[in-house]
Amino acid sequence: MYQLESRADVTTHTLPPAGTAHLTFERSGSATILTRAFAKSPAKLIATKGRAATCWVYTATLGGGLVGGDQIELTAEVTAGSRALLTTQASTKVYRSARRSKQTITATVDGPGLLAVVPDPVVCFEDSNFTQAQRYDLHADATLVVVDWLTSGRHAAGERWAFSRYESRLDITRNARPIVFDSVVLERHLDSVAERMGRFDVILTAVLTGPLVAAAADRIVGATATTPIGRGADLVVSAARLRDGGALVRMAGVSVERLGHTLREHLSFLSPLVGDDLWSRKW
Repeated sequence: MYQLESRADVTTHTLPPAGTAHLTFERSGSATILTRAFAKSPAKLIATKGRAATCWVYTATLGGGLVGGDQIELTAEVTAGSRALLTTQASTKVYRSARRSKQTITATVDGPGLLAVVPDPVVCFEDSNFTQAQRYDLHADATLVVVDWLTSGRHAAGERWAFSRYESRLDITRNARPIVFDSVVLERHLDSVAERMGRFDVILTAVLTGPLVAAAADRIVGATATTPIGRGADLVVSAARLRDGGALVRMAGVSVERLGHTLREHLSFLSPLVGDDLWSRKW
């Protein structure tokens, strides 16, 4: 069971800003339950009964995307021993606007908890402006899997890397020590983004860190190091070890389907951890 709150503070009746969302996951026996789930439009949360020991939550926005001026601020607490999956039902669309839209995710994961953040890609329309910031604070034996990916836009409609500006920052600490700080900024008026991207229409960054995924991280780094990259390849993959034994993975592909197929292969270990194959009805 979970509680959907209608206000941030029922005593003072102080309403949170638009776009605020909060989740608290707790262990109950062998399962994980939501003890708090709150969202204020345009943010939306769709909670399920979960799979095995993991609680699944789909994040969304009113209208299926972000318009100029939207600010989504999601905070999550994964308490000791609980397991949570945050995903989406479809891609996150960023609509055309001179005003910036913004999304932030801030989460804490206690040990030996698991948080997997595996959304569909962001799709920035022509002349859109989008900023995303993700921060994860991990306990010594917490596990995190996070995927962040972006498409070139509606290239079938002639829009290809035509957004005004895209920025994504990823900040991960373990016991207050930095593990990953990664930033991507693509700005049309400062650089020739489409020319730099060449034939690629999708880019992706993924991080695997923690005891539950240590073996998988080793396999991915090892396999990537021994896989040659051919001239004109439709997919390029790189992987590097993190200071805590995890892995930072980057991919560039010619299509969502091509890259998504490889992502699914690399993250096949995730299905037993979250109780089901989250890609079974997508690719």
